[in-house]
Amino acid sequence: MTEGAPQRRGTVAHKVLNNNVVISLDEHGGERVLMGRGLGFQLKPTDTIDPAKVEKTFILDTGEDGERERRMLADTPYAIVEAVSRAVDQAERSLGHHLGRRLTMAVIDHVQFVLERLEKGIRIPGASMPELRVLHPAEFAAAKAMAESISTALETELPAEEAVFLTMHVLNATRDEPNGTAALLFRRVQHVVLTVENGLGVKLDVESPDYARFVLHIQFLLQRLVSRSMLRSADSSFFEFAKHSYPRSFAIAQEVKAYVKAATESALTDEELLYVIVHVERLASQVAAPPASRPEE
Repeated sequence: MTEGAPQRRGTVAHKVLNNNVVISLDEHGGERVLMGRGLGFQLKPTDTIDPAKVEKTFILDTGEDGERERRMLADTPYAIVEAVSRAVDQAERSLGHHLGRRLTMAVIDHVQFVLERLEKGIRIPGASMPELRVLHPAEFAAAKAMAESISTALETELPAEEAVFLTMHVLNATRDEPNGTAALLFRRVQHVVLTVENGLGVKLDVESPDYARFVLHIQFLLQRLVSRSMLRSADSSFFEFAKHSYPRSFAIAQEVKAYVKAATESALTDEELLYVIVHVERLASQVAAPPASRPEE
């Protein structure tokens, strides 16, 4: 469904879904969803809608998607709809980006499912995904604020990992790409990080500058693959030097190359591989460095 303009005076009800959600018809006969606390109370079809009570307006999609959204709005407690709508509005202001009706509906559906699980004592563990804070700090901050706003409005503490899931929803809403592209890129970055951690046999320090540089480099590398603008050089001397000087980092970089080839059907150039080797070696040096000794008291 598509977000619509504020409702004009004189609009009449077409269908009343519940006390808080009403459907009217626009001038073209399209169904428009109007939401507001108590908006549909004792309202009948053809009654005039009080515009002062309308808090949110959407234009329904046609077909199965529109019907599914209509059922969701009719069945979901309005407290959830209201809390999510306000949280999305807040995220739009903080990001300076229109997030659209699909995000609102996706988050309503998601939060409803989370609350149902919590009532049954079921909690699905989620990863902290520290890469998100590095790659998408603004979206992560907005999603975290959304989770806190919804928790406060519903007086129910959402699990901390919900900020991660909401970030993925926000990313898909803010990218002018096919749905799921941002999530796919992020999962590939995660896989590369895991490959490096397994190769080094350690858990990397996600707060370190070297980690942030590495994650950003991998993101840009994967984006260059998509745009077919990979780094190239006619001078292979630096690559050969790194290859023989840092055999472990070179072996890990080769594993990264194999994964990228399998995932994207694109082979990394030696120049791209060189920078992966350099970043991995920097991370390896960080891991190998002994902790600073504390002065004796």
